Amino acid sequence: MEASAVTWAILGLIRQRPMSGYDLKRAVDRTIRHFWAASYGQIYPELRRLEDAGWIEGADAANGGRSRRLYRLTDAGRVALEDWLHGHETRLELRDESLLRLFFADALPPEEALGLLAARREGYRMMLAYLRGLDDGTGPDPPFVDVVYRWGLDHCEWGIEWCDRQERRLRQSS
Repeated sequence: MEASAVTWAILGLIRQRPMSGYDLKRAVDRTIRHFWAASYGQIYPELRRLEDAGWIEGADAANGGRSRRLYRLTDAGRVALEDWLHGHETRLELRDESLLRLFFADALPPEEALGLLAARREGYRMMLAYLRGLDDGTGPDPPFVDVVYRWGLDHCEWGIEWCDRQERRLRQSS
């Protein structure tokens, strides 16, 4: 089966506990959203592919008046996930629309262009507040979940400082 980043995110999250597509979207948004996002339009087709491949199994489960399908990892899915975790290929991909705007910001008057930098800083502040809000005080996370959480915090703090430095630099040079 041809796997994608969506594949590994779903398998990794379902490894923690059986989940529905809705549960997966909520888990993505509460855990890995600061570095990797997935929409319902990506999750549901991937769930079908993974079930067809035998990497997950789904079973209908009642949820009040609404039915839903809960998925669990199969032995084949666990092996595929572990093989991927042991892999040596590491791709760092960055898709950042805010940086794309900054790249082309010379097309704007200077103050408007600086506004894009201010908006980026505010985005980092909002994400930092969101991440800090995820710490519910119920106890420590697993060690490597905590490592990635701390990366998110550090990345946002760095991003705020970077925006401040770049704004000062640009204002001094104009």
